[in-house]
Amino acid sequence: MSRPRIVIVGAGFAGYRTARTLSRLTRHQADITLLNPTDYFLYLPLLPQVAAGILEPRRVSVSLSGTLPHVRLVLGEADGIDLDGRTVHYTGPEGEEGTLAYDRLVLAAGSVNKLLPIPGVAEHAHGFRGLPEALYLRDHVTRQVELAAAADDRAECAARCTFVVVGAGYTGTEVAAHGAMYTDAQVRRHPMRTGMRPRWMLLDVAPRVMPEMDERLSRTAERVLRQRGVDVRMGTSVQEATHDGVVLTDGSTVDTRTLVWCVGVRPDPLVESLGLPMERGRLLVDPHLQVPGRPELFACGDVAAVPDLNQPGQYTPMTAQHAWRHGKVCAHNVVASLGRGQRRAYRHRDMGFVVDLGGAKAAANPLGLPMSGPAAGAVTRGYHLAAMPGNRVRVAADWLLDAVLPRQAVQLGLVRSWSVPLESSSPEVARVPGRPEQSGKDAVAAGTAGTAGKHADGDGAKKQPGGEPAKGQPGGEPGKNQPGGEPGKNQPGGEPGKNQPGGEPAKNQPGGEPAKNQPGGEPAKRGPDAASAGSRSHGERAKGSQSGSPRASGKPRRAVEAAGPRPARGGSGKPGKSSRASGAGSAGRRPTAPSGPSRSAGPPTDPGPEPPANQPPPGPDIAPGPVRRTDGRAAEGDS
Repeated sequence: MSRPRIVIVGAGFAGYRTARTLSRLTRHQADITLLNPTDYFLYLPLLPQVAAGILEPRRVSVSLSGTLPHVRLVLGEADGIDLDGRTVHYTGPEGEEGTLAYDRLVLAAGSVNKLLPIPGVAEHAHGFRGLPEALYLRDHVTRQVELAAAADDRAECAARCTFVVVGAGYTGTEVAAHGAMYTDAQVRRHPMRTGMRPRWMLLDVAPRVMPEMDERLSRTAERVLRQRGVDVRMGTSVQEATHDGVVLTDGSTVDTRTLVWCVGVRPDPLVESLGLPMERGRLLVDPHLQVPGRPELFACGDVAAVPDLNQPGQYTPMTAQHAWRHGKVCAHNVVASLGRGQRRAYRHRDMGFVVDLGGAKAAANPLGLPMSGPAAGAVTRGYHLAAMPGNRVRVAADWLLDAVLPRQAVQLGLVRSWSVPLESSSPEVARVPGRPEQSGKDAVAAGTAGTAGKHADGDGAKKQPGGEPAKGQPGGEPGKNQPGGEPGKNQPGGEPGKNQPGGEPAKNQPGGEPAKNQPGGEPAKRGPDAASAGSRSHGERAKGSQSGSPRASGKPRRAVEAAGPRPARGGSGKPGKSSRASGAGSAGRRPTAPSGPSRSAGPPTDPGPEPPANQPPPGPDIAPGPVRRTDGRAAEGDS
């Protein structure tokens, strides 16, 4: 008899706990596969301390292979589930595709940033759901304070050292509290020329800070924030965001370069494609975390609407505490469905909440007992150490070092603004130039919203993943001389200056200027081999390629990177093939030319003068052509 195959999608609090418990309960009698885009479990409650420079990123990242030795880890993102065929289709980190067959499937994909139809937010704000976003915020805040300290203009200094956090929930409150301490420490060591100090603002439409928690915790948190100079504005939010600031709902304008979006989360859009009963974006399950009518399908964590047996008619909230407990109960019920043990219904007892406000300040109510001050700080950090599945000693060591040594306020520049767009179905993964972006879950999010080209929250096609991003905005066209963007003239992979080797190639395209929104369209004007440039990409190495995908065309990696980051998985359903999408499958794109990138049927025209014999072959970023000198003298073989 073959061993049962169990596939778990997602390694958040629910998925990680499910995998760990299943590994113990099955006793090597089942094949357990964990599908996740990263190789670590992220302990989200300590993410604000990473952004504030207290903890290093690896402290809150627990290795999956190191802590789940009997679980097979598959790196990738699920972009399609065949319930009848019992298979999960996924796309790996380098664009490779695969399929996982299962006998039992556990959906624990988690959540993503929640967007609202506010103009400019998708372009100018950044979320706080993944490690890349925390690293970007840490670098960005450090850079703005350093630029403000060097500025002589008071208006510029005020704008750069103003930081706006939208959302006064658990995450937003901690980000503002830790951020204020971090910037104040920077200014104490390096005062600003204008004599100004950093200003943090916390906005929310709710009547009080952390409205979902106990009112006594709310008062404690707000008191600590105001003592640190944080401008707490309840009943106020952002009406419009621009590059230079935000317009608030009360009519006032705030000049700022930093907008942190902590409004909330929404379930991962993967579950919307299943066609099963939903409750506000979450998959409906019974108290045993099983999908009705699908005995092989389980769901837990933020993607599951689990009935709250303690409060009939309601569902458990989307918190890490519930997700962690879901995982344990789900594992027991999966094993019970295989004939071992009895099923369990999910019941919970509120253990209280803890909010780390930085330093010795915190707000906590363990077992309903409200606490504040150093005592609450000790309880909060003790709870986090006990809840973490690993790295406890390293976390405690970082806390000790932070208490006795100053923080290192440096910007590493590892994560760019366009690498962490707010509108992303994978906030845990930073976008990388040249990596084929996947299209499954973003296509689901776009398709379920209604018509193609419109975002689910009412945003236009330019804000849609896979659409045309705004220039210079996060996720859009990166600035010149940035990785993945349009390199500056005379730079490797960029547009060579006039009188440079290779002449003047077409804009943004090695070897020729393509037709609008069509790879391999109109060939470069005045370029060599003008006729054949439209039928094949410059620097083509693989023969017989017909696709614009870097995997199918054999296009060199540097040529792919020179064209900028690929759009977020938008519309086609197959990674690396978005250039051939048309109709509803290419939301936010113009219709492509019917001819497509194909080889020219006519005879080739004169390719132009041959380069001299001593000229090296053109690289993937330079169009072929005769050598030209920059000093005005003619070179040998120059025509």
